[in-house]
Amino acid sequence: MSVHGNLLGPEPTRLPVDPAAAALAAGEDPADVAAANPASSLAWATLAENALAEKHTVAAYAYARTGYHRGLDLLRRNGWKGFGPVPWAHEPNRGVLRALGALYRAAEAIGETDEVERLRTFITESDPEAAAALGVS
Repeated sequence: MSVHGNLLGPEPTRLPVDPAAAALAAGEDPADVAAANPASSLAWATLAENALAEKHTVAAYAYARTGYHRGLDLLRRNGWKGFGPVPWAHEPNRGVLRALGALYRAAEAIGETDEVERLRTFITESDPEAAAALGVS
């Protein structure tokens, strides 16, 4: 009998390129990009990060929550089973991870401690490099 698969756990999830990435890189308005690409975690993460920078915490939370849910959908469609590595080094994964990081910061700002702990675990277990890059400790 042969053994197939990774005995140490699930294979890392590597998402496809986000179609919104080029528009955002070209400097298009993230709100317009999100409206044109509502499934893009990267667009929602960008909106959330901008709102956090402007101290619009509740709006940031809503944007990040949308990016998080869109990201979960995308992760699942690409083989993720609710756990396992989501490498930060794979650029297309960063939209989801950035949405998680923005949600973490917004939840922290409004004192939602249970959510902060859950997100800290999720991000760290996805990839410790992501946690470091996103300032999640």
